[in-house]
Amino acid sequence: MTSQLDMFSGNPPPRLSGAASAHRQKAGATPGEEDMVRMLEATGRYQILRKLAPREIVAAARPGYPLKGIILDTETTGLDARKEEIIEIGLIAFTFNEGGEVGDVTAVYGGLQQPSTPISEDITRLTGITDAMVRDQMIDMAVVRALVEPADLIIAHNAGFDRPFCEALSPIFTRKAWACSNSEIEWGMRGYEGTKLGYLINQSGYFHVGHRAVDDCFALLEVLAHSRGDGDRAPFAELYEASKQSRVRIFAENSPFDQKDRLKARGYRWSDGSDGRLKSWWIEVAEEAMEDELRFLRSDIYHWDEADPPVQRLTAFDRFRSRN
Repeated sequence: MTSQLDMFSGNPPPRLSGAASAHRQKAGATPGEEDMVRMLEATGRYQILRKLAPREIVAAARPGYPLKGIILDTETTGLDARKEEIIEIGLIAFTFNEGGEVGDVTAVYGGLQQPSTPISEDITRLTGITDAMVRDQMIDMAVVRALVEPADLIIAHNAGFDRPFCEALSPIFTRKAWACSNSEIEWGMRGYEGTKLGYLINQSGYFHVGHRAVDDCFALLEVLAHSRGDGDRAPFAELYEASKQSRVRIFAENSPFDQKDRLKARGYRWSDGSDGRLKSWWIEVAEEAMEDELRFLRSDIYHWDEADPPVQRLTAFDRFRSRN
């Protein structure tokens, strides 16, 4: 899908050394692009966003990055994976190490697929994908499987949305560990003002154009690998560490109706049972927070010390599935 990468065409001009820059300005030449950027930023009144360019795809990955990751994004005909379909998928395969350092991009795939029903005007406005674009198109599942099969971790910016759609597309996605770059990174603690990909890109010093799957995958990879300096770990290191931790889902089954507002205020969500979960309020917490949460339910919600709410332990292999 070469057309998806058109926005990344062109290379930035070479950076001039301080001496070369001074010589040029002394000679009365027009300052180069990088010179102008430095001058503007030095005033303290400007913040320059650089156009995000994709990393080069390498034929042979560098040693020292033995693990394999996939950045994934989908565009769909709607929100419900039980009824709607994928119309585009983007995948970027990359290497990383146990320290959460990103290595090389080793492969990229983007594919469109014609759904069984016409694409709505709302979805076209959101994604830019039309019926004409997907007509007679099919995702190359052989390529998808070749990328996903060796992956140690799949990352999506809203894994709770993307994973159910991907599992409906192919069972290969059900056997993989998943991580969510939206919910499993403390972006606020890192100084970011929001978790939407557009905010994260801009506050990392970049901009990108478009809302196509491969484009967003490249953008997310750059954000995850971006460090703000001062010894700060890149966001991907935090995400990888979070993916290795067990989480606990606690169901406030048969909780009193008059306690629903209190549960909601504490972060519990309602499940009507249609997605395979228990019909109840539920919350997901770190394993070390489980006993505190159970104490809260027993003392503040059930008012019964012997209450035994159902508990489900989850790893990255289980999280973000539509039915668990």
